[in-house]
Amino acid sequence: MACSVADSSFLFLVPKRRPIHSTRIAQIASSGTYCLKWEGLPQISSKQKGCLIYSRKKNVVQAVAVPIAPSPLDSAEDRKLLGEKYGFRQIGEPLPDKVTMRDITETLPKKVFEIDDGKALKSVLISVTSYTLGLFMIAKAPWYLLPLAWAWTGTAVTGFFVIGHDCAHKSFSKNKLLEDIIGTLAFLPLIYPYEPWRFKHDQHHAKTNMLHEDTAWQPVWKEEFDSVLALRKAIVFGYGPFRPWMSIAHWWLCHFNLKKFRPNEINRVKISLGCVFAFMAIGWPLIIWKTGIIGWVKFWLMPWLGYHFWMSTFTMVHHTAPHIPFKNSDEWNAAQAQLNGTVHCDYPSWIEVLCHDINVHIPHHISPRIPSYNLRAAHQSLQQNWGKYLNEASWNWRLMKTILTICHVYDKEQNYVSFDEVAPEEAQPITFLKKVMPDYA
Repeated sequence: MACSVADSSFLFLVPKRRPIHSTRIAQIASSGTYCLKWEGLPQISSKQKGCLIYSRKKNVVQAVAVPIAPSPLDSAEDRKLLGEKYGFRQIGEPLPDKVTMRDITETLPKKVFEIDDGKALKSVLISVTSYTLGLFMIAKAPWYLLPLAWAWTGTAVTGFFVIGHDCAHKSFSKNKLLEDIIGTLAFLPLIYPYEPWRFKHDQHHAKTNMLHEDTAWQPVWKEEFDSVLALRKAIVFGYGPFRPWMSIAHWWLCHFNLKKFRPNEINRVKISLGCVFAFMAIGWPLIIWKTGIIGWVKFWLMPWLGYHFWMSTFTMVHHTAPHIPFKNSDEWNAAQAQLNGTVHCDYPSWIEVLCHDINVHIPHHISPRIPSYNLRAAHQSLQQNWGKYLNEASWNWRLMKTILTICHVYDKEQNYVSFDEVAPEEAQPITFLKKVMPDYA
């Protein structure tokens, strides 16, 4: 909104009543230019109570009322259209600023926070059994059925990650030492150091979708993209066609460098790294000794790549969409980020079972202390009390296409700008995805 004043000393004589500010003008009118002349103002006698303000001469004030476009999320019809466009079943309406995390948490039933060691053991049995079955399938399947065996086994080993994930949040067992042991063991087949991941993941929960601070799927910064000409094509591939495996880069860059951790975390980080390196030093040679290099690829590498496909896909769907903003710390609101900025996504039932409902994700961000086996009950409660604010989807090609072809470079107004808008000459991978990816929801 802009206002130009012909003479800097021009002021009004106004009565003591509610003033009409320029912001009010913008609210009153959707657009246009307004000229307020001295002759058009109410004439006030000197006896009238008010504020006497000097003016040298009559002047013209020109107030330009800039239209304030309503957010597309404010209208139910617009949200429905955006949902259809992006592949969402529902796009939630904006959560009011006054709502706090405590307000939301207090609506959850107490039973969803209860730890049940029997249910925890059941989740371990599901993962161990399904993973063992997967290895058996790999051993017996003809070559043309190996992709199916790898898909099953990669999904099953993702269940190990979810168990370790619950242990890191102290929501798996009542025995906290047992949690750390199980969490460390569950991460070993993935070559994931448990404690380094736990420290970084805690930061993700504390600062979900906060610019610079969240540790998961930050948007690309245009300044950085423009400054690294030699790596621009790699970034385009990484946030485009290779994005379902970009968790590999996150795994390598964020969890093995001691300089990335605080001094009080170093000892626990070293213990986890020692466990991972011991598994590699003992487990990998044993696999190669028994099955050869090809066996190592068949039995370990391919399921590991399958795990990273789910790791990348789950995490980007959880918090990435054109209508979900990343915000600076001074604008960030915890309740909005966790409830409005997290996505519930339904997958085929066999994936949900093997991955222990990790994609019932909104209640997990309301409170990480909710065990995975209670997430569905917690989500039902959120639907009853906060349903109109939730972002919900069933996995579909349009949803994936939206993320892979739109959600690239940070933009304060639009949230994201695609690479083909920022650097069309280098965005061929994105153009290719737009052409070949299915568009049905």
